[in-house]
Amino acid sequence: MGSQVEPERRIRVDGHAARRRILDATAELAGERGVDGASIGAISERSGLPKSSIYWHFGDKEALIASVVDDSYQRWSAHIRATTEPRDHERLGAGFGPSISAITNSPDFLRLGLMLSLDQRQPESPARQRFIEIRAEVRSTLRRLYRRTFPDLSEAGLDGLAQLTMALTDGFFIAERASETELAANHHLIEAAINGAAQSLV
Repeated sequence: MGSQVEPERRIRVDGHAARRRILDATAELAGERGVDGASIGAISERSGLPKSSIYWHFGDKEALIASVVDDSYQRWSAHIRATTEPRDHERLGAGFGPSISAITNSPDFLRLGLMLSLDQRQPESPARQRFIEIRAEVRSTLRRLYRRTFPDLSEAGLDGLAQLTMALTDGFFIAERASETELAANHHLIEAAINGAAQSLV
């Protein structure tokens, strides 16, 4: 029995490792060359895996880019859960800073997502749609945080704060890409802007 189980286990492990190499190679290339520049051939060369392996794991390039966006988002979420105490989610300052800083560790979902959002050629692409879903998930999370932090705010006020948070994060992230500043270093400024906006909306 042992001789049968071990090969099956090795296949599963090798498959997971291959998928990881493909995702990492795609994220690197898309960051360097843009989504269009991350061709299947280039991904194959960067990952050291044949094209057939890429197609076997992901089906096509559109599904692969969507998987990169989702993978980066899941890693970002896991980092926040690992570095933030449960009680911190009740307080703006304690939980907000780590979530902003964590983008530095897993930036691909935001970087690729913003690229895809600005590219109107394929508005229905799986990767773009996944990024839109992620934005909705993050917006809902922010609304829940702000409802607890600012209980006197209206639903419209909560929506406004969530949108402001995401807009500020996007802006500082782009500024970081342009080597103008660092996103993580500005989380206190974003936090102050949110607090000020909340007071004006009550």
